[in-house]
Order: sequence, then C-alpha cells, then structure tokens
Amino acid sequence: LIRAMSSQGATENCLGWAARDPSGFLSPYKFNRRVIGDDDVSVSITHCGVCYADVAWTRNRMGHSKYPLVPGHEIVGTVKEVGSNVQRFKVGDHVGVGTYVNSCRECEYCDDGLEVYCSKGAVLTFDGIDADGSITKGGYSTFIVVQERYCFKIPENYPLALAAPLLCAGITVYSPMMRHKMNQPGKSLGVIGLGGLGHLAVKFGKAFGLEVTVFSSTISKKDEALNLLGADKFVVSSDEEQMVVLAKSLDFILNTASGDIPFDPYMTLLKTAGVLVLVGFPSEVKFSPASLNMGMKTVSGSVTGGTKETQEMLDFCASSKIYPEIEIVPIQYANEALERMIKKDVKYRFVIDIENSLK
Repeated sequence: LIRAMSSQGATENCLGWAARDPSGFLSPYKFNRRVIGDDDVSVSITHCGVCYADVAWTRNRMGHSKYPLVPGHEIVGTVKEVGSNVQRFKVGDHVGVGTYVNSCRECEYCDDGLEVYCSKGAVLTFDGIDADGSITKGGYSTFIVVQERYCFKIPENYPLALAAPLLCAGITVYSPMMRHKMNQPGKSLGVIGLGGLGHLAVKFGKAFGLEVTVFSSTISKKDEALNLLGADKFVVSSDEEQMVVLAKSLDFILNTASGDIPFDPYMTLLKTAGVLVLVGFPSEVKFSPASLNMGMKTVSGSVTGGTKETQEMLDFCASSKIYPEIEIVPIQYANEALERMIKKDVKYRFVIDIENSLK
C-alpha cells in the first residue's frame, strides 16, 4: 500500500487549493489532470476570478459537494498543449474557461450553442461528474485540460486578469440582456445590487446606450456607481420616496442580488410590458399576481450563457473597452477573499493571480 501511494504521489501533475469539508477552508492539494485527448486543450492558468459559487460549493450550501473540492470557474490562461484534432487554438493563445466543461453535444440546446442549458445537464467546471466518471476540479489550480468546444479565445489586447470575471459574472448579465433586447439605445435599465455582476451590468448597459439606475441597500456605493461606473441614477432601495418617483419608468430590471428583497416595489417600477430578470438566487421570490398581470410584465430567469454568446461577449468587451473592476490577490489570500466577498467587501471582483502565487 505504501509503495502504491508513493508511486501515485509521483505522478500527480496538478497543484491546486481545495476545501476538504463544509468549513470551506482551502489549502494546497495535489491531484491528477487527465492526459490530453485529441480534441482537448491544456491551459496553463494565469488567473482565476472568485465567484459566489466558490463559497456556496466549498461550504456545501447545495448539499451535494464532493470533497476534496477545487473551486474556480472564471479561468484564464495560455494554451500549453493541444490535441491532434484541435483547430481553433494553438500553443500560446490566450483562452478562457467558464462555468461548464462538457455537455451532451447532441440535444437541441447544445446544437444551438446554448450548452449551459444542455438537456442532460452541462458538466460543471468543478464538482461536476465528467464523461469519464471523474469529478471536475476548477481553476484554483495550475492548469486545466478542457475539450476545445468549452474554451474561449481572449482577444490579444485584453488583459488576462481583467478577462477572468467575464467568464461567469460577465456572461451571466450579458446573456439575458441580449435575450431580452436590453441593447436598445435610449431604453431604461434598473440594476439591483452592485457587486461582481451588478457593476458589469451597469457597464454593459452604458455600452448599449441605456439610461441606467442602480438600486443598492446602502448609500456607500453612490459615488462609485455614478462616477466610476457611469450610472445615471442611484437609489437607496429602502427609500420609499425615491422609489415612488420612479413608478412605471423602467423598461428592464436586472436583479443581481441573492438576498431576499420584496419584489412588488420593483414590479411597480416597470413600464407596461417591462421585464425583470433574475440572475441571483434569493431563497424565494414572492410578488402579487397583479404586479405581473396588470402591466403585462415578464419575470424571467437566467444562468451564464452558451459558447457562442460567451465568445461574442468577450469580443464585445474588447472592442467596447469594457473592463471589470478587480482586486488581484495571491492564492494564499483565497480564504480571506471568500470571507470578504461574503461581507460584500470587494470592489467589485477578486481575481487570483495563479501564475505568480501558486507554486
């Protein structure tokens, strides 16, 4: 047994940081990545964004976490090796990997480039069960091997550290904005919550030519919302007078918050036929049917996005010079970063410098 363990130790080719139990505490962990297949890309990870999913899964909030668990699904880096059939990438390319690394590739959603909605369920980038039965491990690690379809080209002029949050936070707000035509100049958008997702929703909204109103639970973010991110209005959501003034004034509302908020007050802000999209995960959503029926309104949900749209979004961010606001930290700071994110103490996304700190 000892000999078997030591020989196994010699072949472990990847270093990551993993949680071992629902405390969520992360520490160094060695494991094996699969041998590169004909259609695979091996990516040397330079940066990984810190997403709320990393907290939820490492702490077993969903109840199905499999330990040891290596989180991270906002992954960017450079291609270090490609399989013999790979057409789209070559060694040295800048690439990204998002929230899923596999899907059935034969259902109607996969056929439409909407793999995240795969009928059989997309394989998540971490804590998912891959086609070979192995448990996927995410981007808090030195490298990753991914089938080329689930890899994205990062435009050459776009800094890798800034690209990381686009792979989950960015596409999560971009996808429903495109689906519900929130890219029509002159229309009005409300953004609830100004975290990793919300601040990007504001940037996209302004790039699309919308009038953007930010709703936040605290006044502390007002200056940055208006001056750094370029929002047109800032409203403290508990201020009833400010809310009343905005009745029937918004075409769209994007709710990026996962806290429990009353929905009826926001529904009254929508114009007739207005759309409220939910991208966060509150514990429940309650509103009066009249809020929906009387104004012909829509409440819609969304998660990240398919491969086609993710690539479009990356190219759009490069051409429109949309850059997330980030705080770069070493992997040794990962536990503190997760704690600070829970306290909303980050402007607006942590990005781990994997390349320079995970050794």
